[in-house]
Amino acid sequence: MRRYIVRRFFISVVTVWTIATVCFFLLRLLPGNPFLSTTIMKQDMVDKMMRYYGLDKPLWQQYITYMGNLLRGDFGYSLKYAGRSVNYVIKSTFPTSAQLGMQALFFGIPTGTLLGIISAKRRGKELDYAFNALSVIGISVPSFIIAALLQYILGLKLGWFPVAQWKSFSHTILPTLTLSFGIIASHCRSMRTLMLEVDQQDYLKTARAKGLGETRIVFFHQIRNAIIPMITGLGTEIAGLLMGSYVVEKIFSIPGMGSYFVTSIQGLDYTMVLGLVVFQGTFVVFANFLVDILYVIVDPRIRIS
Repeated sequence: MRRYIVRRFFISVVTVWTIATVCFFLLRLLPGNPFLSTTIMKQDMVDKMMRYYGLDKPLWQQYITYMGNLLRGDFGYSLKYAGRSVNYVIKSTFPTSAQLGMQALFFGIPTGTLLGIISAKRRGKELDYAFNALSVIGISVPSFIIAALLQYILGLKLGWFPVAQWKSFSHTILPTLTLSFGIIASHCRSMRTLMLEVDQQDYLKTARAKGLGETRIVFFHQIRNAIIPMITGLGTEIAGLLMGSYVVEKIFSIPGMGSYFVTSIQGLDYTMVLGLVVFQGTFVVFANFLVDILYVIVDPRIRIS
C-alpha cells in the first residue's frame, strides 16, 4: 500500500509539472501580447511594461523564472489587474466557488444516487420512466437554460429565492440547484445502469437462493458493489465543481474564479491564466490521487503489486 501511494504521488507531481509546462508554452504561442490591446498605451510604454514583467527575455529564461517562483508557491502578479497578485485572486475567489461546488455535490450526488437506485428497483414502471426522462433532460439541457428557468419560476414568479448576487444562504439556493441538476441526472443514470448490471451477478442469485431478505440484499450486496465504479470519476467531478462554473457564476453574479479565468484568457493575462490553470490542475490531479487511494480501500478485491 505504501509503495502504491508513493508511486501515485510521484506520478501526480510529474503530471502537475507537465500541465504547467505545456500551458506556459501554449500561452506564449498566442498572437500578440497583453499590452497591445490597451489602445491608450503608447509603444514606448508597452516596451517598458514588457521589460518590467520580464516578457522581453528569451522564452527559456521566462520559463525557468516562472518554475522557480512556482516552487515557492508564487503565481506572480496579474498583467491586467494592477497590483493584484494571482495568489490574492485565488485566495479571495476560491472559497466562493468551493462553497457553491460543495453545496451542489452534497445535494446532487446523494439525490442522484438515490433516484438511480429507486429507478433500478422499479424497472419498467412509471417511476422508472419519469426518472429516465429527468436524466435525459438534465444531461441534454445546458446549465444556462436551467438557470434561467429557475430564476424565472422560483425567483420572479414565486419569489421564493433571490435571482442573483451572493450575500446570504438564500442567494446560494438557485445556483446550487442549477449545478446539482446535471449531477443528479448523470448519477441517476449511472447508478441505475450499475444496479441492473449487478442484479444479474451470480452472487446475488445465490444470496436470494439462501433466503436473504431483499432489503438486506439491496443494501449490503447490490448497492455496495454497484457504487464502486462510480468512485472512479469523483475526483475530476469534485475538483471541477470546486473550481467553479463560469456560466453559472456569470448568470447569478457570483464573485468566483470562473469570471477571472475567462476574462484573463480574452486579455492575454499570462500569469493569471497560468496560475488559475496550474491551481485547478493541481486540484484535479490530487483529487484523483485521493480517489485512487479510496478506491483501493473501498474495494478489497484490488491487489496492488
